[in-house]
Amino acid sequence: MIRSPRRRKTVQARQIDGVLRIAIPADMSRADEERWVAELTSRFERRVRSASVDLVERTEALATRLGLPEPGSVTWVANQQHRWGSCTPSTCALRISDRVAAFPPWVLDYVIVHELAHLVEPNHSPAFWRLVNRFSKAERARGYLIAKGGEDPD
Repeated sequence: MIRSPRRRKTVQARQIDGVLRIAIPADMSRADEERWVAELTSRFERRVRSASVDLVERTEALATRLGLPEPGSVTWVANQQHRWGSCTPSTCALRISDRVAAFPPWVLDYVIVHELAHLVEPNHSPAFWRLVNRFSKAERARGYLIAKGGEDPD
């Protein structure tokens, strides 16, 4: 933790020699400091976890195995706080929340399959759920995500 008299509003986290250094304004309250340290540490840990997963390779393998189309792009994102993933069918772009990188691999696979199915069915129709349910652990993964507070069971 570095309190900087030159810093007025911004906070910054960088890894230097394996140590996460967080710079904050010198006059920041202890409560704000604790909140920012927790937030920036969490972001950094999510980035490290997601970097260890080859998302493109995993997505291509699932698409092939389940007979779903391959996306035009698939990326980790850090700005999805209320969704595990999202899909833009018109551009075939998938975005997976980096929060999912901390979950068991079969849950990540389910989120990918869910978004791949949107490339075929852009809604949550019965046809969409038939595609998703090709994934053998779909029901189990939905239960896991419901327990985490983020999957709508319908």
